[in-house]
Amino acid sequence: MTDLVIRALGERDAHLFDSLPDPLRVGEAMSHVTFRPEWQRVALRDGEVVARAAWWGGPKDTAPIELNWLDVAEGEEEAGAELLRTSPYAVEYLLNLPAGWRDDPVLLAAGETRLRVARAAGMHPFVERYQYRWTPDCGLPERPGRLVFRPEPDDAVILDVLRRVHSATLDAHALRAIEEGGLDQAAQEELDFFHWCPSPRDWWQLAYTPGGDLVGLHIPAHNPSGPCIGFIGVVPEQRGHGYAYDLLVECTQVLVAQGAEFIAGATDQGNFPMAANFARAGHPVVRERIHLATGPSQP
Repeated sequence: MTDLVIRALGERDAHLFDSLPDPLRVGEAMSHVTFRPEWQRVALRDGEVVARAAWWGGPKDTAPIELNWLDVAEGEEEAGAELLRTSPYAVEYLLNLPAGWRDDPVLLAAGETRLRVARAAGMHPFVERYQYRWTPDCGLPERPGRLVFRPEPDDAVILDVLRRVHSATLDAHALRAIEEGGLDQAAQEELDFFHWCPSPRDWWQLAYTPGGDLVGLHIPAHNPSGPCIGFIGVVPEQRGHGYAYDLLVECTQVLVAQGAEFIAGATDQGNFPMAANFARAGHPVVRERIHLATGPSQP
């Protein structure tokens, strides 16, 4: 078998990325995403593309923050693994899959192929997540009217609320941050993400009971791809009242009032309460994602 040639693309040969089939319909799902050619890499054999990968980052990022797209030709799994192994980008791979992919033999085979390639390149599955996409056809959920919402301009206050929320969290990324650097790291990572989003700072809101007790916060946001549910969090002492639903509805309402024609969202599949809230608020699951991390696997 001829040797592989692995290289990044540029503006002049970006068309090479379109040389392989897209069985998981990643291109359709990410049609609103702009991929930079220099963050796209291909593996060629005899001049033909046998594997491709695309990394993504925000418009101001100097390096990609995640791998979003991976395809390999039949019989070329090792080429795909080598493409990833030789990449300069040690970031998570977000394996983007149609909803219910495990129930379709063709999609299941395609998903398992990419999992094998990623594992061969030293990655391991970290968490599976649901992806949601609300549109006006879903209907705008009515505000329950139980809470009072106020903007909070002080980042120190937001950080304190995030620490409290993450002191009892089901979110896998937050739990990993806590294991690595405690509640301070987990809270700071969330705050950094909020600031990374190009949406206005004054959209961030804390929620209170009518009596003035803090309930939590919600962050309506725009990431570089469009409007999204940035964060929903309830402090531990207020859980058990279904307030996360109220926060999600308010977040949806604020984004719609700002002109959103769709709203993206996501939650860990193991976070059953939040998944139930998305369903109740009329946010349908449109895709699934498996996050694969680099480095040693977690026990």
